[in-house]
Amino acid sequence: MAEFTLRLRRYDPGSGRAPYWDQHTVELEPHRSVLEAILQVKDRVDGSIGIRCSCMAAICGSCGVRINGQPGLACHTHLDRALACARDGVIEVEAMGNMPIIKDLIVDMEKVHWKKIRRVTPWLLPEGVVPEREHLVDRDAMVDVTQSMACIQCGACVSDCLTMEVDPLFIGPAALAKVYRFVGDPRDARERERLVDLAEDPHGMYSCTHCFKCIDACPKGVAPMSQIMRLRRRATSDWHIDDANNGRRHEEAFVTLVRDYGLLHEAELLPRSYGGNSWLGKFHPAAGKVLLESLPVVTKAILRGKVGIRQAMFGHKLPAQSLDQVQRIFDRVEGRPQRVEQNLYVSGEDDDGAARAADRAGRIEKAVTAQRSVVR
Repeated sequence: MAEFTLRLRRYDPGSGRAPYWDQHTVELEPHRSVLEAILQVKDRVDGSIGIRCSCMAAICGSCGVRINGQPGLACHTHLDRALACARDGVIEVEAMGNMPIIKDLIVDMEKVHWKKIRRVTPWLLPEGVVPEREHLVDRDAMVDVTQSMACIQCGACVSDCLTMEVDPLFIGPAALAKVYRFVGDPRDARERERLVDLAEDPHGMYSCTHCFKCIDACPKGVAPMSQIMRLRRRATSDWHIDDANNGRRHEEAFVTLVRDYGLLHEAELLPRSYGGNSWLGKFHPAAGKVLLESLPVVTKAILRGKVGIRQAMFGHKLPAQSLDQVQRIFDRVEGRPQRVEQNLYVSGEDDDGAARAADRAGRIEKAVTAQRSVVR
């Protein structure tokens, strides 16, 4: 047994009182969870503490909170680990962000999380004759969507999404990761329609800023940002969707500039995204309009010393040898017979060996086979 100090962020919107911190000390074994500590305080000291929980096995996602500023599941965070990253030896627990607080550690997921999940039509939309029994799916296709299916809807990624902080209308990482579960499923017949919808939406998949916060926040390894990138690749590389947000044209300009210059040439990126993927793109009327609108921002950056005039106009220079190495990388990647997806369940984690990745794939295959047997 050991003593742990909890500092809970308390807030009841209906009381008219401002948020405040409430501190308590509990005595538990270090391997016990933060949730158990909160429930002990609720049971023995203050029954008015608001906390949502259910399975206590890191499956239901109900107890999502912020622990020491980081989103996570209270039932899946051990006290000793929470203490190791706490400030001043006090474990701070507060409600998740980007969602209205109902009371204390309970947020209103209906107004944000579930609303956005419903926005993306979270069910299969098949066409044709429905099989009398089961609809068999190719093993590779099933493994491909398994990572998205691992989501437990805890809202941790939504809590830490930086885009949602500045744009509450952004569909969000959880909903977009959910979309890939259906876009990647061969039984769904509306892949293109789904992708067009997300590409045309000004708050859709192209609003993600690649901050990696949702990947760090997810307790189940869903990697929502990776699923968003895969949606984009399907929209641009597979369906060649030209959208009002210039998602495809922006991506093509980005890739071309890095291949040709070795580094991103920011002054060329904007006009090429709007006017065409070449040096002449800047003379297109659409590009000229956007360039004029961006002048105040560029001028401010130059005046504040964030960028020089020469650098802004001509970009960075890369040695010829280094540029050659960059172009060899492009040749190798683009020369592959098929695209390699960075899927946890397909390729394994970055630090995994081939044996561990194969073992994971084998276990998934056995699980899928067992599930099919039950259905039969």
